[in-house]
Amino acid sequence: MEQGKASKTASLGIRCRRFHVGKAEMLDYSSESPALLEGSAARGAPDAPPRPADLLSRILLGLRLDGVEYGRCVMQPPWAVAYPARPEARFHFVARGGCWLWLPGHDWVRLDAGDAVLLPRGSFHILASAPDVPCVDIESLSRTPVADNIYLIGGAPRPASPASSASSPPTPDEGPPGAPNDIVFCGAMRFNLDPLHPLLAMMPDAMRANELATRDPSVPALLEAMEREVALDRIGACGMLARLADVLAACIIRAWVECACSDASGWIAAVQCPRIGKVIAAIHTEPERDWTVPALADLMGASRSSFAELFTRTLGESPARYVTRVRMFQARRWIEREGMRVAVAATRLGYDSEASFSRAFKRVIGHPPGALRHKRAAADRREGRQP
Repeated sequence: MEQGKASKTASLGIRCRRFHVGKAEMLDYSSESPALLEGSAARGAPDAPPRPADLLSRILLGLRLDGVEYGRCVMQPPWAVAYPARPEARFHFVARGGCWLWLPGHDWVRLDAGDAVLLPRGSFHILASAPDVPCVDIESLSRTPVADNIYLIGGAPRPASPASSASSPPTPDEGPPGAPNDIVFCGAMRFNLDPLHPLLAMMPDAMRANELATRDPSVPALLEAMEREVALDRIGACGMLARLADVLAACIIRAWVECACSDASGWIAAVQCPRIGKVIAAIHTEPERDWTVPALADLMGASRSSFAELFTRTLGESPARYVTRVRMFQARRWIEREGMRVAVAATRLGYDSEASFSRAFKRVIGHPPGALRHKRAAADRREGRQP
């Protein structure tokens, strides 16, 4: 593992590009918006496909996050903690003191008190009081639950096996007596976007709130609110911090979409394209519809061959493959989040058999849909929910 010197740090490489919302009500739309669903049911199909800007609003500006777990980490320098990669996004808010952030392929970056960072893909990373401190795994630290999915983290690591070496790395709270503690509020969050969504693939490995604060006035306001909660240490502070972290993470994503995207290419370029954009918007709005190449070509107002050629050149995959991916993203959400039966999802998406649906699902997602059902059933049993 690299342990570069901290004398120079590299920016996380965020550049600015603006997106605009045409109407305020666009912020209220999502894939499950009652107004959207009722309108579609009443008309059978929309009178006109949504505009590309509407699609960005519905998918991105209406972004929702579900908190998985949160921790208030109290550590005394020198300390260093490694966070393994996980499917959920990671969030860190430096409440007191300061620390350094390292990700594979990046230089060490300094985070000061009041700064926050979001890692949208949950990549492996390290937080440390200094870049040269040996690290321990976050899961090895003791944790005390204070509420549902909220923990106080710190102190000595959890009991180790008898075979543990006496030369193990120092624990995070070791240091000179009386040295001030660093406090970092950490969270793991689940997006309402599929992990394989092209937007998530475009996001940088890490997004710093302070680099986006000048573009979104809500970001510094939320950072200040989190600092006050930590400073006052009132009853229920951890719960308030968890809720503020959810909102701040969503604002970071929104600010990146509006003001800090990289050069428009790939999926973003396709959404912005007046001709291809309305096709993509229609696919995402109605993933259950039987979208054929002739139907999509008619929507764009082009011949089948010219449509297929432009679509493939812009997005790097055929229309049929893109439609299948979007449909499987929706199916995974139904099965994993809502507990829908595989047969029901297959019927809802128009598949003739559960077997053909399962083959398509595995081809896109990487494993059969039944694995998600078993995973959800096991989680329900652990938490005492009725399957």
